Amino acid sequence: MANEYTPLITTVTVGEVRRRYPHQILRRFCTIALGSSLIALFITFLVSVVFAPPRSSHHSWPGHHKKHLTYEELTTILLDTPSPAKAAEWQQYYTAGPHLAGQNLSQAEWTRDRWEEWGIKSEVVAYDTYINYPVDHRLALLKKSKSSSTDEEAWKVSFEATLKEDVLDEDPTTQLEDSIPTFHGYSASGNVTGSFVYVNYGTYADYEDLLKANISLEGKIAVARYGGIFRGLKVKRAQDLGMIGCVIFTDPGDDGPLTEANGYDTYPNGPARNPSSVQRGSVQFLSVAPGDPTTPGYPSKPGVPRAPVDGAIPSIPSLPISFVEALPILKALNGLGPQAKDFGEYWTRNTGLGYKGVEYNIGPSPDNVVLNLVNEQNYTITPQWDVIGIINGTIPDEVIVVGNHRDAWIAGGAGDPNSGSAVINEVIRSFGQALEKGWKPLRTIVFASWDGEEYGLVGSTEWVEEYLPWLSVTNVAYLNVDVGATGPVFEASAAPLLHKLIYDVTALVQSPNQTVKGQTIRDDWDGYISTMGSGSDFTAFQDYAGIPSLSFGFGGQTEDSPIYHYHSNYDSYHWMAEFGDPGFLYHKTMAQILGLSIAKLSEAPLIALNATDYADGLKGYIKKVEAKLASIQPEPSSEVDIFEFRARAVGTEVKGDLDIFGEYLARLYQSVGELKSAAIKLDAKAEKLAKKANEHIPWWKWISKLKLLHEIRFTNTKYKKIERAFLYEPGLDSRPWFKHVVFAPGLWTGYAGAVFPGLVESIDNKDFEKALEWVDIIDNCIKTATKTIE
Repeated sequence: MANEYTPLITTVTVGEVRRRYPHQILRRFCTIALGSSLIALFITFLVSVVFAPPRSSHHSWPGHHKKHLTYEELTTILLDTPSPAKAAEWQQYYTAGPHLAGQNLSQAEWTRDRWEEWGIKSEVVAYDTYINYPVDHRLALLKKSKSSSTDEEAWKVSFEATLKEDVLDEDPTTQLEDSIPTFHGYSASGNVTGSFVYVNYGTYADYEDLLKANISLEGKIAVARYGGIFRGLKVKRAQDLGMIGCVIFTDPGDDGPLTEANGYDTYPNGPARNPSSVQRGSVQFLSVAPGDPTTPGYPSKPGVPRAPVDGAIPSIPSLPISFVEALPILKALNGLGPQAKDFGEYWTRNTGLGYKGVEYNIGPSPDNVVLNLVNEQNYTITPQWDVIGIINGTIPDEVIVVGNHRDAWIAGGAGDPNSGSAVINEVIRSFGQALEKGWKPLRTIVFASWDGEEYGLVGSTEWVEEYLPWLSVTNVAYLNVDVGATGPVFEASAAPLLHKLIYDVTALVQSPNQTVKGQTIRDDWDGYISTMGSGSDFTAFQDYAGIPSLSFGFGGQTEDSPIYHYHSNYDSYHWMAEFGDPGFLYHKTMAQILGLSIAKLSEAPLIALNATDYADGLKGYIKKVEAKLASIQPEPSSEVDIFEFRARAVGTEVKGDLDIFGEYLARLYQSVGELKSAAIKLDAKAEKLAKKANEHIPWWKWISKLKLLHEIRFTNTKYKKIERAFLYEPGLDSRPWFKHVVFAPGLWTGYAGAVFPGLVESIDNKDFEKALEWVDIIDNCIKTATKTIE
């Protein structure tokens, strides 16, 4: 009987538990194996349906069950659908009236509606941006009849510029009552009067030549000719040197042989420049930062804090004028000060107004001969409207973005930007035809019609700044078409990763020039691809977000192609139809090139990027730096090389040891060599995987298929991360918005691309201590890229 001494825990003997089933261990094993197999089969099915790459066969495209297209059928649609007549129709719409940034909502909505009609889900995205609109302006040449008089009545107007372009009976665009005045975007308001100085192209070196010659600049007005560098930097350097205003004109000497001086008729009767044509444009300091100058690095949404604009846009007024209205001003300098020829070949090249009596004297004008420059601008915060369209792909984190801007400085804009607008519309219409037949891309495609590009790449920059986290993870490449067609010469600039894509696609498209029967664009093109700089909407993608980008179009001129009236009223539908692209054949061809480029990037199982080209490019860039260092560079001969040379800001005080720096620089070769070895292996693996992806894999080899899909996915992720490896978060010295260590616009060129900008600018400044820092930064980025793809 239990009592207080009985143990609380005791051992009780029980009988053996009877098994419910015989062979229970075997049954459990079979259950687990069967369950695992079902799960594996389910995963394989999902991956096959959702992630399987398309093949050049007649099997279903990924994600489709009822309808399908082969890749060959897709490319046939993209080659056959673009129509010259349709391109002309879109051109007529866009160029029918003014469409300044922030004043083109109806065009944005029309563009969205057309894209929706073609099956592309689209929306209008607004940003509240800080921009200016013209109110009034004046430019007058004043002369004082009595040098000793102080009476204002002694000043007489010697010449009053109309600041207008001629109305032409042949060109309806020039007859519009609501045409846009000649002005500069982001120019400062002001009323200034002073003596003036001819400053050639207004490059950094041009101003240095004047300073060395003891030409007085402070308190004067600069008279510069367009060309070579971004117009805003001509104004910036004048401002930095204490000048009070800037007037910029187009010299016909830069037009080549097709000039009035050489006997050619001017537009509308011939191919030469109309004497009254004026190049409008932005004078924002584009090489410092693009986008809304009050929101650097973040999107211009309602209620966001606004930064001061000091250092981002000019504080002195500026005006653009025609060469015919520059004549009285330039002639007023005849006999005053040295002549351009006294400063050497860079001052006399392409001077084209000698036949009009201009002697290209520098000045300055005497105190009794002055310019009165009036520029009144209304600065405001107003919405700008991007149109964003999307074709969802089956892989959610691999995205191709394609863009063209819609806004223009004038009522026309047939070349810039609306030849590109017509092209992208034809491409979207072509993809719409494919969608109707059941096609769905492997990768998502985003189309953009940007607003505000002309002011400073505003619409694209704000969009990239807003969606940077998503773009950094997903964006494979950005394709840009600004000027789609203004001439017969194909031109391209691109990150090296995309060079092969351009060569491959241009070899597939027939050239409108069939002097050699059957020749392609690749046959008819010299194959030169320039480095990425700025001046169009790829800038935020390439230089800020580290997304490989390309920009292409038919924009070059041959010796006998008509002169393009850039940012002028004469960039009109009439000019395009009669001179620029009669028959709109190059519009069609550019749509074919763009469409095939998108298809190759969005549909190829392996992303169509080439890492070896990047390594080769880096090696060439290092050689250029060494040549600069050794002062063994060849004499600049091309337009790009000359203006890059003339745009350098050269320091006077040497910091650091040049010899040590030279030895230090050589280490980059080793890092690039390691990158190239890894790149060759990556490209070879991608080629091998691409072949396997185009082979039929029976369903019962699901393990092999799953492994292949994993390898493709892993390889594509490596390609996607290469360009990101060259971002340096603190940014470039004095312009931290630019994050890319390999590509940026030249600090004093603005348009042209600079390679290793932080390093090169340090060398130009003779600051070899800073240059050593940049070698370390670049070296770390190269090594990061190597690790990314190993």
